Amino acid sequence: MLKPTLSSLAIAITSLSVAGSALADYPTRNIQGTIQWGAGGATDNVIRSLTPHVEEELGTTIVLTNRAGGTGVIGMNHVMNQRPDGYNLLFGAENPQLYPLMGLADFTYDDMHTVNIIGQGLVVIATHPDSPFEDFGELLEYAKENPGELRMGGTGAGGLPSTVLAMINAVDELDIRDVTFGGDGPGVTALLGEHIDFMPLSLSAVAEQIRGGRLKGLAVLSDQELEDLPGVPPITEALPDIDAFLPWGPFWGVFVHQDTPDDVKAVLEDAYYNAVASDEFQQFLDDFGGAPLNLSGDEAQEYLDNWQSVTAWSMYDAEAETIEVSPEELGIPRP
Repeated sequence: MLKPTLSSLAIAITSLSVAGSALADYPTRNIQGTIQWGAGGATDNVIRSLTPHVEEELGTTIVLTNRAGGTGVIGMNHVMNQRPDGYNLLFGAENPQLYPLMGLADFTYDDMHTVNIIGQGLVVIATHPDSPFEDFGELLEYAKENPGELRMGGTGAGGLPSTVLAMINAVDELDIRDVTFGGDGPGVTALLGEHIDFMPLSLSAVAEQIRGGRLKGLAVLSDQELEDLPGVPPITEALPDIDAFLPWGPFWGVFVHQDTPDDVKAVLEDAYYNAVASDEFQQFLDDFGGAPLNLSGDEAQEYLDNWQSVTAWSMYDAEAETIEVSPEELGIPRP
């Protein structure tokens, strides 16, 4: 009886040794990356700019696929259902932190492992160059006189535009028609074609178009003018009371299955930290209207929790139609 037991033990030790060696060599093949928003949007642009630096760090190729839909639920659900081996990454924005609040899904980023919170974006309310509105105050006045006429580009419940609209309606009234797209990219295309009248967007998605005169900025979601967009007024000029919700903005992050081996998580965290810290990517973020964060571990979790708290309670207090339950019921503390 003793010999088979020792034999089994030897096999087990050998298997563990092989597994450890495989993990130490990670990655040994291409990594699949799912972007939860459509091509051309802020998340897509940030990730595609960062990925070559990460590939250099890891010594492999990251194959990027856009899986838009359901305010990012489709892409996130796809990655959560893949093998927890580190070969499937999720590239997402802020939206999953609101899923339970809006009844979209029963998971958040707490159900994945955060590899890196790359950076955060600033928000601009944009329109096409031929728009009769020169600032957000003029648009707001027109909307009050013509309720339900203006068309706002949106990305679904809990997307950036719907969150900004909730904040606006918490302090004033903006009655518009919401035209939904699969991400910033298709929305910007519609805006350029004058198929919609305005859209709250990440500055990262439209900075170049505004600087080049292809789009017009009506307001930045800030209490002061941005150096990158001279002449575009802060939204507090039209809505002083919205200052209570500021500062606020979207963010971008990299996530992996919660059950991924710890040493694989560590390899990914190191690679993404170095890539985000690279001079070239830092310059990209600056030119793109984003601010670097480069957070992992406890710092990343603290950031995610704070963003969720501020946003969830802002939307709840604004009585946003998309909110189905109180943040308190979900254990989300007030900021």
